Parts: sequence; C-alpha cells; structure tokens
Amino acid sequence: MDRLKTVVLGASGLVAQRLQQRLHRHPWFELCAIAGKSERQGETLDSILWRLPEERPPFGPLQIGDVHDADLPKKLYEAGIRVAFSALPSEHAVEVEPMWARSGIAVFSNASSYRQDEGVPLVIPEINPHSLSQIGAIGYPLACATNCTLLPIIMPLTPLHRSFGLRSFSVRTEQALSGGGYRLIDHREGNSEPLEEDIPGEAIKTEAEFRRILDWNGTAEIVCKRVERNDGHHVSVKAEFENDITLDDIHQCLHQWNALNANKEHPSAPHSPLMFPSDLDVKAHLFGDGIAFEDEPNPARNLKTGMAIVVASIEVLDSRTVAFEAYSHNTIRGAAGGVVYLAELAYSMHLLGNDSS
Repeated sequence: MDRLKTVVLGASGLVAQRLQQRLHRHPWFELCAIAGKSERQGETLDSILWRLPEERPPFGPLQIGDVHDADLPKKLYEAGIRVAFSALPSEHAVEVEPMWARSGIAVFSNASSYRQDEGVPLVIPEINPHSLSQIGAIGYPLACATNCTLLPIIMPLTPLHRSFGLRSFSVRTEQALSGGGYRLIDHREGNSEPLEEDIPGEAIKTEAEFRRILDWNGTAEIVCKRVERNDGHHVSVKAEFENDITLDDIHQCLHQWNALNANKEHPSAPHSPLMFPSDLDVKAHLFGDGIAFEDEPNPARNLKTGMAIVVASIEVLDSRTVAFEAYSHNTIRGAAGGVVYLAELAYSMHLLGNDSS
C-alpha cells in the first residue's frame, strides 16, 4: 500500500529525533518534511546534532522549514502531506498545532496543551481506542497522546479497575532525565551529586489524564521524582479496590487483558502490551517488545522495541489492596512511539483519508 506522507514538528529535541527514527522505515508513513524553530529554517536535517544513542538513520537532504510560518502547512498539504507528528514544547504547541491542523493535516501531539480539551481525543490504543473517532470534532483534526508518566500506571490498573473497581491509588515515580530533554542530560553529565527532585506539575497532569481516560473519580495521590537515569520511568503503585482480590485474580485478569490486546496489526503495537519478569531491572528491561528484551535495540528497525510496559513485584497487601512496580521507556512508548501508534490506530480506522487498499 502507498505510505502516507508525513511531517515532524520539531528538529533537534529527543522526542523529535525519536519520531524521525521511527518514521525512517515505517511501512505506513513516509517522512517527507521537517519543521523546526524559525532560526533553523533552511538548515538540513543531517546538520543537526544527533542526540540518540542509536545510529542516525540516513534521511537524505531534508531541509528544515519554519514551524511558525502560517504558509508552510498549506504548502505541505498541497504537496500531499496528510499527517503531522508534533514534538513541540507546550508553550509553542498551543499556537502552532491548531494552525497546522486547520490546513487539513491531521496533527498527533505529544504536547500537553490540548489533552484536557473537549473534542480533542486523548487516547491510549489499548484502553480507549473508540475515543479517536472524535478526531475533528473541534473543526480540525487534532489528537493527543498522554503524559509519559501515565503509561506504566494506567496500563496495569485499567484491567484491574474494570474487573474489581478501583477505589483509590497512590504512586511514587522515579523518572528519567530524558523526560526533561537533552539539556537536562547534558547538565547532569559528570555531576556526582545524587539527584532526586520533584517535577513541578507532573503529578497534576498525570492524575488529570488518568481521570479523563477512565472517567474515574476516586482518590489519587501521586509523587513524581526525577532520578539519575537517562531513560526509563519506574513507578511504585499501591491500589485499593471495591471488591476482594487475590493474587490469582490479579494474574488471571492481567494475562487475559494482555491476550486480548496482543498481536495487533499496527506496526508500533508491542506483541503484548504487558510483560511480567520476576524482578524488575531498570537496565535490562528498558527495551521490551512484548516478547523479549533487546540488548542491542534499534527502534528504526524494530518499531515494537521499547513499546511494552513491564510489571513486576505484584503483592496483595490485604483482601482489597494491591501493590506492584511498573516500568516503561519514556521517549519511546511514553512519547514518540505512543504518538506514532496513535496515528497508526487512526490509519487503521480510516480516519486519515486513506482507503482500505
């Protein structure tokens, strides 16, 4: 089938480069344009410092356009581009994304600017795919992926909530430096002082998105900390349910939900969304694809690597209280991979103007 032409909004950030990496050999989408900061207009993509640990894919002589230029999305739409992947900071996304979407280009956003807006779908493909059918309800096609921190919390809790009724939960997160961008990684390089600091606004965003996606009104307590690790968000969760629950119940519930969501047709969908090692290892379990953990991952080659959520150390504390750990790759499943997966879902639902061929 013909690949849909796409543009990435963002040239040099970690998420923008993860998006570029994922689109290099994507079977459904073709990377045809890049739009970045105004001061980068006219530069070529291969002149931008590559900040990911994997080798830079050979993109060819892609020239960077000005993401703020109101004429650029119109020109790209006329050139056949139909999808934009936004890795813009929220302060820019709030103005830029609607401008691009009004041109007719469907925008799939990693920014937080519109995640709580009525009529803008906020979607996790395994949990609320039906919500994506609302795309365009505000008059132009814009959809959002969630906060990177939310994924390891909500993915295990969703099937448990649907089976046993989630009353309340508390979470403590340990979030990687890459969640704060490459400047934070650069700043911490060579710094021997231990890092464990609060992340302003993170808990509020995470809780609000959890409530919206599950239409849930229980009690939540979330504490978010930044730690000295380049990639990977680790969460420790304690949850109370309305109904009695046993360890066997939990395993059966999670494995049944996992099977229902396994082997999806989407290129970025993990083989299974959840993985269950006996113990969680933040180094060894960063790049799970739903079957195995890769030692030498290449997300440009294997779109599934880093897309699974790891769940471990499940305990029943009393008849209605459960504790577990979970872990995910924040710039892949929590950011670029999640955004591309969302667009793949829209493609498979024929929401992007593509036919069934």
